[in-house]
Amino acid sequence: MSSLFVQHERQRRMRSGLLAVAMWCLGLLGFGLYLQHVVGLVPCPMCIVQRYALVLVLCLSVLAALLSKGLAGRLLGVLAVLLALGGAFTAARQSWLQWYPPEILACGRDFFGMIESFPLQRAIPMIFKGSGDCTAVDWTWLGLSIANWSFLNFCALVVVLLWLVFPPKRIAPTAF
Repeated sequence: MSSLFVQHERQRRMRSGLLAVAMWCLGLLGFGLYLQHVVGLVPCPMCIVQRYALVLVLCLSVLAALLSKGLAGRLLGVLAVLLALGGAFTAARQSWLQWYPPEILACGRDFFGMIESFPLQRAIPMIFKGSGDCTAVDWTWLGLSIANWSFLNFCALVVVLLWLVFPPKRIAPTAF
């Protein structure tokens, strides 16, 4: 009976944690839209890739929360971890480009222009190439750019998702 209670409690924690991750992603996406539509910042291709990573982590977190009882929930959680790692990589690359901009800036097309002009197999690699727009630091808070904050959030998402999907084993107290 105690084992069943522990399993139910673990599923409840995983479900509520995954829903909190989804709300976290929703908040970050909302802030990005605020910066775009209210402040007037134009997102670069790398920013758009990070947004898509957040949308996918959000969707997978919700699905994993709904399926938290079975193996499917854990697999979706692992997939969310991988997507968050991809977002962290993109944000790290953008931060690197901001700190060490290339000598020759090749301002490329925006994301939608690339998708409309090129087949997907050519557009995807172009998206991951830094353009002049990706090196611009248009907004900072506490000395960090949007890409820096995005990297920190993605790393925190990875840690939280790993903790939810693979919870640490509780060590039973020993009697002396």
